[in-house]
Amino acid sequence: MLDLLTDPQVIVSFLTLALLEIVLGIDNLLFVQIIAGRVAPERRDAARRVGLALALVTRLLLLAAISWVAGLTAPLVEIFDFVLSWRDVILIGGGLFLLAKATTEIHHTVDGAEDHAATTKTVFLGFGAAVAQIALLDIVFSLDSVITAIGMSQHLPVMVAAVIAAMIVMIAAAAPVGRFVDRHQSVKMLCLSFLLLVGVALIADGLHFHIPKGYLYFAIAFSALVEGLNIMARNRRNRKAAAIRPATPREAAHRP
Repeated sequence: MLDLLTDPQVIVSFLTLALLEIVLGIDNLLFVQIIAGRVAPERRDAARRVGLALALVTRLLLLAAISWVAGLTAPLVEIFDFVLSWRDVILIGGGLFLLAKATTEIHHTVDGAEDHAATTKTVFLGFGAAVAQIALLDIVFSLDSVITAIGMSQHLPVMVAAVIAAMIVMIAAAAPVGRFVDRHQSVKMLCLSFLLLVGVALIADGLHFHIPKGYLYFAIAFSALVEGLNIMARNRRNRKAAAIRPATPREAAHRP
């Protein structure tokens, strides 16, 4: 163990793997935010923490069963030149689930604004149902994460440490990111669009049409940058409108 702590190659491997785990966890984090946003406000932070904690447990269990994970890539069905493995089945199933869930959430977000105008009653998703959905898709997201870890390092302690470090960062960022998404409906719609994109990529990967992750992350980063500029522009317009708005009698009375 001490040899691992003092080996420069192991340290570089750990830092690289931890960074990759954080990047690969972006889609998982987005899904957690969307599902947690349907939970009652006072329980949203707890749903995020429990969801990400389940993701950590899933990853550690899969790392502990490395031989089983490796066996998931073994051929299950062969149709002419097309070979289907259990990993492909899980990715396709997860992608279809993600497409269905993102589409349902988009309809809920769009129709919810109209329904809210007619009634003040809001139906929240149950805590247990939210955690169950998060846990279900965590399995799909964990596969890529664990397979990447196995390919990047030959030392199980390094893999475990990198996964734990990445998940600590994600848990720490979950609450502020979630509150930001809840405040901006356009950001929430953007996240749902990302989940549709990820769902298509999972299905394509399961069908052996590999879409490089770099393309997906570039699209996400570019869209997030544009949306960030839009939010800054809206905030600036709001400040200008507030500055030129006539003061109310109460505001005028408090001015020196």
